[in-house]
Amino acid sequence: MAQDLSEKDLLKMEVEQLKKEVKNTRIPISKAGKEIKEYVEAQAGNDPFLKGIPEDKNPFKEKGPTFNALLLLLGRAFWLELAWSRTP
Repeated sequence: MAQDLSEKDLLKMEVEQLKKEVKNTRIPISKAGKEIKEYVEAQAGNDPFLKGIPEDKNPFKEKGPTFNALLLLLGRAFWLELAWSRTP
């Protein structure tokens, strides 16, 4: 889309964007940093990276050996079926 526009049109778009950005309220980085820190500390209790995931709710928990054996058997059955279907 930008390739179809003239240089004048691109400059107009840039000026419009800068006009929008100049209206944004700005705060000092010291205040923004303090607010971000307070927010992160307030949310820390809900962060699974910090407190971990309970074993009963963990979708990535290692499955038992029975499940792994079943997957292995299903995989072998698939490859055997594939091999038999390709033999003349």
